Amino acid sequence: MSEHRMPEGCMVPRPMVIENVTDETYNVKTFRLRPTDGGKVEYNPGQFNMLYIFGVGEVPVTASSDPYQSDYLDHTVRAVGSVTNVMFTLKKGDHIMIRGPFGTTWPMEAMKGKDVMVVGGGIGMNPLKSVIIGVAKKRSDYGRLLLLHGAKTPQDLLFTRDHEDWRKIPDSEFLVTVDAGDDKWKGNVGVVTTLFDKFKFDPNNTVALLCGPEIMMYFTAKELMKRGLPSSSLYLSMERHMKCGMGLCGHCQTGPFFVCKDGPIFTYDSISRFFGVKQI
Repeated sequence: MSEHRMPEGCMVPRPMVIENVTDETYNVKTFRLRPTDGGKVEYNPGQFNMLYIFGVGEVPVTASSDPYQSDYLDHTVRAVGSVTNVMFTLKKGDHIMIRGPFGTTWPMEAMKGKDVMVVGGGIGMNPLKSVIIGVAKKRSDYGRLLLLHGAKTPQDLLFTRDHEDWRKIPDSEFLVTVDAGDDKWKGNVGVVTTLFDKFKFDPNNTVALLCGPEIMMYFTAKELMKRGLPSSSLYLSMERHMKCGMGLCGHCQTGPFFVCKDGPIFTYDSISRFFGVKQI
């Protein structure tokens, strides 16, 4: 987990034009944003931006684009509130403002030479997509890549257009499960931890990155540690808790931490004692 750094000029919104809108699921869309000033963008996997719509407000969303290019930003958004609902009415050519990037990052440097396990639940695959792209692009820097994706139903699976490409990544394995299948679903049914019996991994040479509902991350972490993975090799994104992005509203306070200021990426050791604690 990298140290949080407040970028220069991050309080000034930057105008972006929507270059493309992709429907991911019935309630999730990916917006490709390009700077209107013709300048470059940059961020590290795990960091988030504040997306601002005039007269409505702003919302924190982790970028999901290729971290090794600087021409555009992808943000994958679920319609769950006033800002995101208005965002879903926008189309190609419309404008939006962003501030950022903010926050801590996934340990891309520390993972070099190690096997990488990515476990995403539902919309939790969004903060992990840039890691998948980054590892695939710098394939020789990392060991085996294990991708696990869980969702409530087949219709909730994210980035299905990318699944075939992910299966083709050298020295990797991609496993998918849903809580409840339908007549057409032929894959695994069950929570994401049921996938652990379908592959083997070296707990002494693996780093696991988790993002999803808190209960999913809690039981996934417990299962991985039961199988020998050190808690120091576990990293979690707590993005779902954020709101204002500045540590002012208190919405994301978790024990002594403000997720938007101290995260959103945390080591398991630093955040685990607050899992399941009421009113935290």
